Amino acid sequence: MRLYSLPLLALAVACSSNPPDLVVAPTRQSAPAASSSANPTVNQPKRALDYPDNHAAPGVVDVLFGTKVPDPYRWLEDEKAPEVIGWLDAQDKLARAELAKMGEREELKKRLKELVYIDALFAPTKKKNRYFYSRRHADKEKSVVYVKDGKDGKERVLFDPNGWSTDGSVSLGAWSPSHDGKKVAYSVKKNNSDEATLYVMDVDSMKKSDVDVIEGAKYAYPSWTASGDGFFYTWLPVDKSIAPADRPGFAEVRFHKLGVDPKKDTVVRERTNDATKFVSGWTTGDGRFFFSSVDHGWSGNELYFRDGGKITDPLVALSTDAKAHYRATGYKGNLYVQTDEGAPRWRIFRVDPKKPQREAWVEIVKEAPDATLDNFEIVGGRLALTYLHKASSRLELRELDGKPFKTVTLPTIGTVSGPTGSPDDNEAYFTFESFTTPLEVHELDVKTGATKLYSKVKVPVDPSKFDVEQVTYTSKDKTPVTMFVVRPKGAPKDGSGRMYLYGYGGFQSIESPFFWSTVYPWLERGGSFAVPNLRGGGEYGEAWHQDGMLLKKQNVFDDFIAAAEYLVREKYTSPERLVISGGSNGGLLVGAAMTQRPDLYAGVVCGVPLLDMVRYHKFGSGRTWISEYGSAEDPAQF
Repeated sequence: MRLYSLPLLALAVACSSNPPDLVVAPTRQSAPAASSSANPTVNQPKRALDYPDNHAAPGVVDVLFGTKVPDPYRWLEDEKAPEVIGWLDAQDKLARAELAKMGEREELKKRLKELVYIDALFAPTKKKNRYFYSRRHADKEKSVVYVKDGKDGKERVLFDPNGWSTDGSVSLGAWSPSHDGKKVAYSVKKNNSDEATLYVMDVDSMKKSDVDVIEGAKYAYPSWTASGDGFFYTWLPVDKSIAPADRPGFAEVRFHKLGVDPKKDTVVRERTNDATKFVSGWTTGDGRFFFSSVDHGWSGNELYFRDGGKITDPLVALSTDAKAHYRATGYKGNLYVQTDEGAPRWRIFRVDPKKPQREAWVEIVKEAPDATLDNFEIVGGRLALTYLHKASSRLELRELDGKPFKTVTLPTIGTVSGPTGSPDDNEAYFTFESFTTPLEVHELDVKTGATKLYSKVKVPVDPSKFDVEQVTYTSKDKTPVTMFVVRPKGAPKDGSGRMYLYGYGGFQSIESPFFWSTVYPWLERGGSFAVPNLRGGGEYGEAWHQDGMLLKKQNVFDDFIAAAEYLVREKYTSPERLVISGGSNGGLLVGAAMTQRPDLYAGVVCGVPLLDMVRYHKFGSGRTWISEYGSAEDPAQF
């Protein structure tokens, strides 16, 4: 369930009886010639607001493969410079002054608090007879993690990050209990940062170890040994002399033995020295198999394993070319590998660890003709398969040889996460939600396939007042694209409706039905909400993803623009009543849509975007995204 807010600016635009007059930039007709951007102030439209001066000037001009690329905003890259801080403060002051003028702002804030500050119980993780789970409280900012012995046991607070700092800047990251339920490894994040430090707590005494403290745990997701004497994790150096853009190439998979100085941890997968690649490692619950993956961005991964032996023994390759994706686990002496190799909608193989050569793999679950295999787990001695059919979930249980056992009945069309459970325990849990169904947790009996409701989030909304439909439209190149549309019941199709169109389209991201509670103030005021399944996502398999990456990225923009055109053509809305929104990769999406078709929207909410595609890879984790976007260091991709 998505708990972040629909931006107040978008809500205010939608709720205004008279949509504002917005000044937009000219439509981009073609790529600029070498000299066309030499003076970026030429043909600039009149400003709608008195924005702070961004000092746009010829400034820096890079020459890439013989082409001059002016960068008049290069000065804004130094976020610590006094003039940049001053510019940001002026931008913030302007935005707050404009928001303060909007009449329904306080009412909307009150309603959003009602929707965000709610009680919620999430799916438990069972370890032996202990249950670990998180719970949101309506009167707390952060979720609290609890533990109890047995289903009916008394719950105890394990982690309550609400009291870890006076200003709320310290939070809980990943947490992983050992298989016997006696220890929990968990990460703590300070200053609201992604950076983290790993700790270990004894569950019985609730005491934190003073020895098992590991820095560099930004990507540390502890995978415990069967005996609980230690865990594998991905470590990053904290050396500030290493440039952030190069840091992923220094990642290592290490093994930490409890009670030993972490500085002496054993490296079990060495670093790649290549920031476009990233290493990870995990072990099976019985401790027999260890796996390690080398991800080549989002284009594919190498996969290796070790069958027993010492943690320093050499790894055996399952795949090394990284031209496809591989996910694996092990159970009762066999390996199980899910892959999109030769099957864009994914399939599963059983592998004899003594015969790991590709030609010896045995296919047990074939690629489905009508659905994408999103995930698989081994629970209760069976395969639990989560499929996406037209971007909505289907949950199947199968025997270990792939033969069907039962399709699990779901409440309605929606999205499943999980199930999670032990390979040898029939008790498992999965979550379910839809656009009109708040998050539910269901208990699954793997032996029979029966389910029962474990918990349900209560949200102060009446979903029965709204209709959900899935439509299909054609993109610029005639490719059919599906889209979900949520509207008030009885809303007319006369072009008068206000529409909020959200998109992402990248990195295999899946936009399936979800309960976005904070979109309801928009819906309650007569607005509609649409989410298309753009290329670049994973809804329709790896081919769908590849058709929206690298040199085919324009397909994503075309799909999104076609979605807006469909909504206007079918009179769900009109351009003056249509707002588009996206964040991160979705920010790139709406930035491109705004530039290419500014006539089609009244407002654009462009959140934490990637917009400087010539230089994005020089900052943060940018190099890990080159497999998705390409790089301006490559002449064809430039």
